[in-house]
Amino acid sequence: MEQQYYKYKISPENIVGDLITVPWTGETDISFLIDPCCPITAQTINTLTGTTGYYLPMNIVLSGGTNGTSLLTDLSLCILLTQTTIDIGYYSVFDGAAFQKETLNNFIATASTINPFTYTFYNTSDIDIVKYLGLINYTVDWGDGTTQPVTGTGPLNHTYPFTTTSQNYTITLKANAPWGISTVTKPIVIPYTGVNIPNPEGEAFFLPAGGSWSATPISYDYIFTGDSNTNIQDFYSYNYTTVPFVVSGYTTSTIDDLSTIGPKYNLFAGKYNLGVQVTGSTGVVGTVFGPDPTNTYTAYTIDNVVYYDYEDFTIYIVNSYGLEAPNLVLSALTKNEALLNVIDQPEVQTDIYLERGKYSPMEYVERLGEVDSIRDLETYGYKFFIVEKVPT
Repeated sequence: MEQQYYKYKISPENIVGDLITVPWTGETDISFLIDPCCPITAQTINTLTGTTGYYLPMNIVLSGGTNGTSLLTDLSLCILLTQTTIDIGYYSVFDGAAFQKETLNNFIATASTINPFTYTFYNTSDIDIVKYLGLINYTVDWGDGTTQPVTGTGPLNHTYPFTTTSQNYTITLKANAPWGISTVTKPIVIPYTGVNIPNPEGEAFFLPAGGSWSATPISYDYIFTGDSNTNIQDFYSYNYTTVPFVVSGYTTSTIDDLSTIGPKYNLFAGKYNLGVQVTGSTGVVGTVFGPDPTNTYTAYTIDNVVYYDYEDFTIYIVNSYGLEAPNLVLSALTKNEALLNVIDQPEVQTDIYLERGKYSPMEYVERLGEVDSIRDLETYGYKFFIVEKVPT
């Protein structure tokens, strides 16, 4: 997702905390009066007092508190997030086929609290799928000085020495191939006490880059029980409310969708069958009951929704069962990073595929698994491999 930057200009007039009230005093002075007859000298002094608002300078706002702390507290800034599903990428329904990232040399090790000193090893390298992996000799090192050759996928069991305190070991799978040697290591703890997930709710922490809150981290648990619960029955609406429940509101009249053509004596207003379920002009199914005895509304149903047409508005009423079995499907979603900025399923419009770009060194080795003979090697992929013939 593209990184965004925000700049905020904080002005004193927009901050409530720097507005203070200060007293003021003032005087009015009349020193003399002029009379047409003769000068009359008089003096009048009036003293006025009151209060007025005053904005503190920003340097006082930022450092005028105790020990030079900032007076700028309880500041809320609005951040506009403009990302859409296009920025998120394309999510597709998971088909249940999970693949490991490393297929040439990989393993898993499991244990149980029943036998906490015994670990079971499984070779998860794709030796049953990729043919050239049959050229590799696998060896497992249990980390306590014991090594074993690995044949097939396993399993292999190993019991570590008894101990009353926790001991750390490292299991290593070594793959000795004609093109090189690779190793994969994974740490374990003896005795096995169970898998401890330190943060099951997926807590995320955000640390402000600066300002008065730079030392105050913000945390958010973005996974809750509704995310981790995989029992689809717990999401049905009847667990939370009595069903069916009434949903009603205001809408526009749709009675014209049930207009029909027929004998006048069967029709209301010349175009609606009364009390007979019909398929209307737009393909919807419903029944018109006609106006009520007081001629204040016209009642009809369309797809099990009841409508009441009044002179200026229409009311709809329907019984809902909320979320139930036919509405919910339990399936995981996976994000395909290759389809970032794509919101629709890719559409193939040509059967011509041109392969471009750089190749990794291992790609040549992996492609050897598709070669069965020297002839295949020479013709593979329009001279993909460079074959040099040694003169005899």
